[in-house]
Amino acid sequence: MSETIKTISLEGVRFFSFHGFYPEEQILGTPFLVDVLTEMNSKDDDSDDLNLTVNYGRLFEIAEAEMKVPRRLLEKVASSIINRIKMEFPELNKISVSIKKLALPVKGEMQNARVMLTYIR
Repeated sequence: MSETIKTISLEGVRFFSFHGFYPEEQILGTPFLVDVLTEMNSKDDDSDDLNLTVNYGRLFEIAEAEMKVPRRLLEKVASSIINRIKMEFPELNKISVSIKKLALPVKGEMQNARVMLTYIR
């Protein structure tokens, strides 16, 4: 039986959170966009069993919970999301988390700042 790589992802999930190095970011908050991508080996079957895949609802709940915990660095937020996903879905081969900060405390025009972490088993 052949195997395929199954990708389950969330893209552009919007959160308003209080992450940031500067005190005003932790007080005022800012909008963020989060992407979560997961990959796993999948037997080439036509199963309709949720236990044989990644529940994207759980991915959302994990990201939402971690985005509610204020932190100074987005790297820490992304790492926490990855660690929780790894614990819940140990069969995953790859987990990528991208967090975009949409309002930046800098002078000049910029679309966003982004942090991306990738775990590969």
